[in-house]
Amino acid sequence: MPVSNIQQLHNDPNWDARVDLAATFRWTARLNMHEGVANHFSLAVSDDGSQFLVNPHGRHFSRVCASELLLVDANDPDTMSRPDAPEPTAWFIHGAVHRNVPHARCALHVHPKYATVLATLADPIIPPIDQNTMRFHNRLAVDPEFGGLGLAEEGERISTMIGDKQILVMGNHGVMVVADTLAEAFDLLYYFERSCETLITAYSTGRPLKPVSDDIAELTAQQWAQYKDGPINHLREIKAILDTEEPEYRT
Repeated sequence: MPVSNIQQLHNDPNWDARVDLAATFRWTARLNMHEGVANHFSLAVSDDGSQFLVNPHGRHFSRVCASELLLVDANDPDTMSRPDAPEPTAWFIHGAVHRNVPHARCALHVHPKYATVLATLADPIIPPIDQNTMRFHNRLAVDPEFGGLGLAEEGERISTMIGDKQILVMGNHGVMVVADTLAEAFDLLYYFERSCETLITAYSTGRPLKPVSDDIAELTAQQWAQYKDGPINHLREIKAILDTEEPEYRT
């Protein structure tokens, strides 16, 4: 992009949001939680939550830059007629989420290895077997159905399954994480995938699991919720590393 255009975008009131979102795309690629040029993240930037940033069609997560994120409106029926229209499932899933889920200012949808394995199990609940898994105790929404690719009707259906939760295990599909901020959503996604990795690894031993009591699991989940600065620090450090190693994400 020409320097003059980048300078103009720096005057965009959403520039900081663009930079933060670009950083999470880059870091998700480093963690190998993406899938080809599929999957999508979105972040609302308007007060009513209808206008949101989303990744451009066909761009690999590892190459996303702040300036190329698309600004779309969940209530604009002509979005897919734009010359720079987003990938169809990105539009239909995230548009529906931003229309229908008030607490979803940020929505992260990916098919990471271990969360997707969990989504293929008949019982996709995570038992509280370590302090990471305890973070999600009784805090998951589970969609037991799969209606094909996330196009118009499926995108709307998916959005109705989130309820008041922040994590949606999408049966036979992947995971959706929603939160009021990008930092919180990304931190949840990171720890959810780590929790799934621990659980699937424990299952693979063939030995009985040792979950803690419901009381201890609930206590630990509440303690997790008290670490308000954890997600903020997590995102800050991700950007600090990228500023040294991949500073072009800010362009």
